Amino acid sequence: MCKTLRVRWTIIPTIAPQPWIVCGGCGGLRAFRSSGKIRLNANGRKLDAWLIYKCLVCESTWNRPIFERRNLRDIDPMILDALQSNDPDWVRAETFNLDALRRKSQRVDEFAECDIAKEIRHETAGWTSLEIELLVPFPTNTRLDRLLASELKMSRSRLQALHQQGVCRMEPNRADIMRRRIRNGTLVMIDLATEAEREHFWKALATGAPL
Repeated sequence: MCKTLRVRWTIIPTIAPQPWIVCGGCGGLRAFRSSGKIRLNANGRKLDAWLIYKCLVCESTWNRPIFERRNLRDIDPMILDALQSNDPDWVRAETFNLDALRRKSQRVDEFAECDIAKEIRHETAGWTSLEIELLVPFPTNTRLDRLLASELKMSRSRLQALHQQGVCRMEPNRADIMRRRIRNGTLVMIDLATEAEREHFWKALATGAPL
């Protein structure tokens, strides 16, 4: 029977995507970042909502539409409450709405920087395999091979070799998954039966415990 240490890594990007917009203050194409503030405008029973961005150079503002002329009865009450209260969690999630940004800007910069919270989900005595579940609540420009190589302290070439040998497997199972950006729900399974240092070295890397 396979004995497995199961862990979960929650990947939180530290920098939200930055759209490039023609800035009214600078007079040229500039990167903008979210101010974290919502602007609302009511006209009878219809509502406009925008997320306010600021130019990185001169801080001129740009209002990115969330929706326009939306009938109040058609707005989810939870979303309406989040808009009216400027709920920081809802606003942060909206700053990672890449589809909306790409529709309104000429280019969108994404960033690989992120914080990683590691937790043990299940541990079996004498475990010989490691399973890592990736929780990715916001899109991030981080490739799977770079994430694993960095966190597991190995070269990407060694990681690729382990993958080709079947020692390191992924779900979903696709040939190019190592080169793709990380996705929510991805599972990484590594057979460590021959690794003498799994109880100390590998466990510390997988769980974030001190080496």
